[in-house]
Amino acid sequence: MNFYDALQLDPAVLKRKIAACDTTREKAYYWSAMAIRSALIVGFAIVFISVLSGLFGADNTPLAVALFCMMLGIRFVHFEYCIGDSLIALAAALAILVLAPCAAAVLPPLLLIPLHFAAFFALLCITTQRPEMGNGGLYSFAYVYLTGNPVAGEALLRRWLLALVGYLICGAILFAKHRSQHKTTRFHHLMRKFRLSNPLHLWQLRMALGVSLVLSAGQVFHVERFMWMGFACASLLSEYPYSGSTATRFWQRIVGALAGSLAFYALYLVTPEAFHPLMGPLGGLCLGFCTDYRYKTALNCFGALMLGTGLYGLQGAVLLRIADTVLGVTFGLVFATLFHHLAAVRWLPAPEPQQTAAQPRS
Repeated sequence: MNFYDALQLDPAVLKRKIAACDTTREKAYYWSAMAIRSALIVGFAIVFISVLSGLFGADNTPLAVALFCMMLGIRFVHFEYCIGDSLIALAAALAILVLAPCAAAVLPPLLLIPLHFAAFFALLCITTQRPEMGNGGLYSFAYVYLTGNPVAGEALLRRWLLALVGYLICGAILFAKHRSQHKTTRFHHLMRKFRLSNPLHLWQLRMALGVSLVLSAGQVFHVERFMWMGFACASLLSEYPYSGSTATRFWQRIVGALAGSLAFYALYLVTPEAFHPLMGPLGGLCLGFCTDYRYKTALNCFGALMLGTGLYGLQGAVLLRIADTVLGVTFGLVFATLFHHLAAVRWLPAPEPQQTAAQPRS
């Protein structure tokens, strides 16, 4: 495998190759690929987001972040239907990401749940036909992040223009990489097959309803940085295949948030002030080596807390991150349990009884 191809691989794949290597030189080759891959992604992210933020305003940085993540994901993961419908779906997804979060900021509380549910459910239906490929987590992150950072007036106009630029970039990548995929499959073909007895569609419904409820609660009760609650809840519910139990990820998220927040706190105190702006990129670099959900959760705290510290101070940001995470995953755990026992068991087909081989007579 040449070095360029190695750079395209996910860290999990690279680690499997490292484990299979027989020589130290081969291991070093793949470790180098992983390190350079991580550095390139972080470096490109800084340049890409900085340029778009400079052109369209700092208040639209959240959309620039979302577009960067979409751009990386869309190279490898398509929408599972023909390119014509996929390009229309991409435009619809970006329209939802711009319009729904800004509308939620001005609508009365009674309309928040219907708005979030309709918008987020539609977003999942058009982008996530194979959740195991990561689109569910990607687009839920974008929706929650933008809901926590709405804009209005001139900034909203600039956000629409940025979305147009993002559409041209992501659409070009989508066309170049996936135009020959699923040529005969139309979006409406997939929608005709929608059944709540299908675990995929049940997962979409649970994800949309749970995230819409937690976001609405955060907005109605004016929870500080409520999008952190949304991230935690969405991460819990995004696990696929569908399962009625989310307890394992519940504890992993809490442990990861505690470890990441405390590590950030300690590192912030012992390092010089000039180093503090680098803590977010440092977390991003380390993420490039991670395959475990707990470690990813911990390192994601660095970027979030770097921004939060400027708003709430170090101690306030750390406590808020932990509190919002606990609230989000607790809500997600309770919701997932109720959803499974009150709804999912009615729709999912009963498991087939296991047949045992007949025992010979003695």
